[in-house]
Amino acid sequence: MNIIITSLFVQDQDKALQFYTETLGFVKKHDVPMGKFRWITLVSPENQEGTELLLEPNDHPAAKEYQKKIFSDGIPATMFGVADLHKEYNRLLESGVRFTIQPTTMGEFTIAVFDDTCGNLIQLIQK
Repeated sequence: MNIIITSLFVQDQDKALQFYTETLGFVKKHDVPMGKFRWITLVSPENQEGTELLLEPNDHPAAKEYQKKIFSDGIPATMFGVADLHKEYNRLLESGVRFTIQPTTMGEFTIAVFDDTCGNLIQLIQK
C-alpha cells in the first residue's frame, strides 16, 4: 500500500496553484475540470512520479471550519521535507512568504512554519 495523493484544503484553487507552483516550486501534474471546481494535483520537481498534493476546495462547511480552526490554533495542515531548511527559509522570505515560526532546532529536526496565503499553515522540516 502506498500514499499516492494527499489533500490540502484551499480557499481559492487559482491562488493556491499560483502560490504552490510559482513561489514554492511544485510542478502541476493534473488540472481537470470537475463541475465548478478542478482536480488539481502537484508534485515535487525532484520526484514527479511521487506522492501528489491535491489542492482541494474548502467549499464544504466542515472543510471551512476545520481549516479555520487548525489555522487559528497554529497547527500546520501538512509538512514538507527540505534538504536545507535555512536555505529554503531565506529563499521563501525573499519571495515575500510570511513565517509564523522561524527555523527552530528540536533534537535531530529543524522546523519552520509559514502561511500559504490560502488558509493554511505549512511546516517545513529538515531531518
